[in-house]
Amino acid sequence: KEKYYEGHVTLRDVNLGIALPTGLRDLEVGCSWGQKAVDVLAARSMFDGFVGADESNSELLTQLVEGNRLIAEYAKACRGELKYGCVFATLSADPSLKCRIRFHSPVSAAALWSGEKGRIQCGLAIVDTARDETEAAGWQPSVVNLYTDDAILVLRRSGNRWTAQRCPHRMGRPLMEPLVWNATSGKPFGRSRLKKPIRTLIDDYVRTVANASIALEFDTTPQKYLLGVTDEQYDAIVAEKFKTYVGSLLTATANPETGENPTFGQLAQGSLTPHVEKMRMTATQFAAATGLTVMDVGIVNDANPTSSDAILAQSQTLVLLAQQLNTGNGDALRTIIRMAQAIARSVTLEELTPAERDVMAHFKNPAMPSVAVTADAAIKIASVRQEFAAT
Repeated sequence: KEKYYEGHVTLRDVNLGIALPTGLRDLEVGCSWGQKAVDVLAARSMFDGFVGADESNSELLTQLVEGNRLIAEYAKACRGELKYGCVFATLSADPSLKCRIRFHSPVSAAALWSGEKGRIQCGLAIVDTARDETEAAGWQPSVVNLYTDDAILVLRRSGNRWTAQRCPHRMGRPLMEPLVWNATSGKPFGRSRLKKPIRTLIDDYVRTVANASIALEFDTTPQKYLLGVTDEQYDAIVAEKFKTYVGSLLTATANPETGENPTFGQLAQGSLTPHVEKMRMTATQFAAATGLTVMDVGIVNDANPTSSDAILAQSQTLVLLAQQLNTGNGDALRTIIRMAQAIARSVTLEELTPAERDVMAHFKNPAMPSVAVTADAAIKIASVRQEFAAT
């Protein structure tokens, strides 16, 4: 999934062995569709901090958000969540920040799901790494945290030895919470946006672009032929193929053996139209499978929407997906900030005040309306609800 997100897909991965020559199997074709599928949706999930029941934030809440840079860290975590299906947030006490909140992708963290409890049973996260002396570009874990219901076990590596330090807590659950995208009963840790059907469409696009590039090379230098030349003429032409091709004048004397003049001809050029149509069809399928607009995948044709209403209607699927993402992540962030406040105050979740328990995550509108549209809507609401203008 990381390879498809970064666009490092070679012809070796997609070649069917029919049209593409094996000598070009290491050719890389640039394709940002994997990144588009993740980033376009992640960009519409705009976390804007936490709000309380009375729409005010306590000093502790502000310190936790700003000290951990949660708004910026959420944007990075959201990309990882969509790329892999989930990310894990871990919490630990910190003298300066009150509570440190980190986000880990499944590349560096794992967890076991408890169906009975409906949450994580335990989890493991690599907190720090050190360079591996046995490999030039290798890294090995140096600090690993194991999260259980009643403690955090800090595992530290020194040389070839590991030591464990037990840090008990009173939370009654692991200090680890997943942010999950598109979860099901069978897959509680979610599913990636880069699923197998999406990766297959990317493979199809890469293969089509490679075929089109090769066809363009042949179209640029169409095959020509000369019939009835002498051996000397043949040797001269073969020795200077490029000069003969680009020359504006081609001359040849009659063949003394046959008495006929050489015949010059050119084979019909291939057409790029089938390749372009195939790329357009694959791009349309990709847009439909991911909820992206056709403009996001680079399709420009007469069917593109021309009005603002048509553009908004085309992006409606993406807005609905963003709302679904915000709903799931908002619930996870609410659990995270509750545990963070409990850690900062050294209390249990049951000992939190009603104001601390009622804190909720706030997201900006995923439809991203313009200032003019927002102002017009506010004026219309204020005209029928007089108290709205004072909020």
